[in-house]
Amino acid sequence: MNLAHLCGAPHKSNYGIKTHLITPRRGPAVFMPFGFYIIMAAQFFSSLADNALLVAAIATLAMLDSPAWLTPMLKLFFTISYVLLAPFVGAFADSMPKGKVMLISNGIKVAGCLLMLFGLHPLLAYGVVGLGAAAYSPAKYGILTEYLPHPKLVVANGWIEGLTVCSIILGTVLGGALVSETLSSRLLVFDFPLIDTGIDNAAEVAISLIIIFYAIAAIFNVYVPLTGFVHRPVERNPVFLVRDFARGLRLLWQDKLGQISLATTTLFWGAGATLQFIVLKWAQVALGYTLAQATILQGITAVGIAAGAILAARIVPLHRAVSVLPVGITMGIIVIFMLFVKDVYLAMLLMTVVGGLAGFFVVPMNALLQHRGHLLMGAGHSIAVQNFNENLSILVMLGVYALLIKMEFSIYTVIALFGLFLSSAMTLVREQHYMNLREGPLPQIPTELKK
Repeated sequence: MNLAHLCGAPHKSNYGIKTHLITPRRGPAVFMPFGFYIIMAAQFFSSLADNALLVAAIATLAMLDSPAWLTPMLKLFFTISYVLLAPFVGAFADSMPKGKVMLISNGIKVAGCLLMLFGLHPLLAYGVVGLGAAAYSPAKYGILTEYLPHPKLVVANGWIEGLTVCSIILGTVLGGALVSETLSSRLLVFDFPLIDTGIDNAAEVAISLIIIFYAIAAIFNVYVPLTGFVHRPVERNPVFLVRDFARGLRLLWQDKLGQISLATTTLFWGAGATLQFIVLKWAQVALGYTLAQATILQGITAVGIAAGAILAARIVPLHRAVSVLPVGITMGIIVIFMLFVKDVYLAMLLMTVVGGLAGFFVVPMNALLQHRGHLLMGAGHSIAVQNFNENLSILVMLGVYALLIKMEFSIYTVIALFGLFLSSAMTLVREQHYMNLREGPLPQIPTELKK
């Protein structure tokens, strides 16, 4: 019996394979089918490589003596594909089995690695990797709504966000280790007889090894289970695709639950991407860390996100997802305390708390958004709409951050502005939710989702 046979439909027997047991605080135990863990493994290794590659790209820019404001532009080039290709990647993801989409997307990521390795500017090469990630995302999230029954969506999102964050931790630390002088000097000693690899520095060693992790993800992609979902052929008329995407965009923003969850996740991912670079800069200025050391602090933030995601998956049911909105407001306030921290251990504690709050409020909102999007327009299309908004937020917030750094604003001023903006924006989202409640009943979540 091969691995694919073990990944049957979630309501069928797992052929004697014992699946992991997740016990929520309320309700019955939730068994996840074996194929779910294949999906998680594929996502983990692909995301691990993405985050390690970001550190390698930052190191490459440093070797090129690039100005500091170019560093956050890496993430901007990575995410621009999510925005520009949003009308097309959703339709592409819904046109064939999600595992095949993920496999093709990983191939694009490997191509981006090779381009960076062979001398293409890191911004452009990381942009190619972003192209693969933009196609990958609707498949990795869309398959959850195709493969799992709705009551398991919050738990599934806890898993995928928790593992994604673990991959961020390990990927960031891995990237930092690979570009560090200690490890890279040892790796550069190795040589292949009669072969000139052309790998002469730490960044090139890191990129070469990162390709291996993309290959591991591709192996898991091959075994992603078929869901039996009826796939729609890709519409070849780009005008139709843009109009269809615009219709989906309107549907989610006009839906009283969709707009709240979409606004929340949009703010979260824009803020999270910006905070990633703020922490690196702050660690260097306030704590005297090198890039490799700062990535460890970044990883500690991700530990908090993982813990918050797991806790939310256990105690927040889907029909109470909007109850976590005040947590987002608190997170913005806590970020401002970075201004007063000079001690390494206090910094670790603060970053863990910030991460924990972030993970706790984003998981239920993400699950609610997937549920509403799946009902309104289909999994792949709804994730594409979500990606468009979230990555547009990343582009704008990183653009503002890069501008502030270029204008030589103090990192402390940037942190204060960032915390105030995040807290204020989440307050406005909560007020919009209260307004929706006053205007009339909200869309009902079916009874079976509350069990």
